[in-house]
Amino acid sequence: MQIVKANAQRIKFGRLTVFVLFIAGEILLSMISLRAKLPTSAPCSASEYHEFDFWLGDWDAYDAAEPTIVVGRTRVHRILDGCVLLEEYEGTNGLKGQSFTLYDRSRRIWHQSWVTNGGELLVIEGGLEGGEMVLAGADHAADGKERHIRGTWKSMNGGVRETAVSSSDGGKAWQPWFNLVFRPHTSVDAANASGNDGKIVEALDTEYQEAVKKNDAARMDRLLADNFVLVTGSGETYTKADLLQEARSGRVVYEHQEDTAQTVRLWGDTATITAKLWEKGTENGKPFDYTVWFTDTYVRTATGWCYVFGQSSLPLPKAPE
Repeated sequence: MQIVKANAQRIKFGRLTVFVLFIAGEILLSMISLRAKLPTSAPCSASEYHEFDFWLGDWDAYDAAEPTIVVGRTRVHRILDGCVLLEEYEGTNGLKGQSFTLYDRSRRIWHQSWVTNGGELLVIEGGLEGGEMVLAGADHAADGKERHIRGTWKSMNGGVRETAVSSSDGGKAWQPWFNLVFRPHTSVDAANASGNDGKIVEALDTEYQEAVKKNDAARMDRLLADNFVLVTGSGETYTKADLLQEARSGRVVYEHQEDTAQTVRLWGDTATITAKLWEKGTENGKPFDYTVWFTDTYVRTATGWCYVFGQSSLPLPKAPE
């Protein structure tokens, strides 16, 4: 009888053990499934990784001393899930090069490795200094002599200026190496080459509205003057920083952001463009659909035409259906 009771207890214990293991397994599977469903942030989404965003784009490069002559073309875009900036450069003198630039979070610095079709290698590192990206390092000549290099990138008037200096005595004395101005490689440059200022401003305006539609803050940053101001028909004012912040937030999603009836007027180095703008989309999930008249002002600078001031009307009455 004791043997029968013992066996019965073993059976009950065995069943209980199986049941407990089954429940534990279900809990573990649920935790794994829940973890898989939890949203994960992109690996390089922190603000530090976007300090060099002003360099992103498709650019024509000009020597600052001869700002009307193209000396090369540079394309800068993100790769590897947005963690790395890839630069592809083609000079009119036959030089070709690529650079890989990223923010090294472990050391809190920016790193760039540059290579060319001449077998050259340059490794420079640094970070933001007073709104400019400053990277420094050294390369070596064919005879093995070391040369110190310091490069600076700065966003300015719809473009980017890149300057570099070099030192062959360990940094005691510095000499200019190059001074480049990057302007967007668009139909604007073709118009610029033909000297048709009206077409330049018209193309810039179309490009800006397309950038707004796509919430392309990097391109808006290049086109807007640093002291830009927008005044709306209701009396509200917005700075460049306000518009860039709105674009980065993604709270406005555009279905339409196109202008028509463009009219450009020129007065020397100042130009205005008047047009009718149709805006349709959602803001924080709420739909909007309206049309306004606007007048935008552009000023010619050393790096090309720059968008400095905008003014829009109140929404126009809707036409009867």
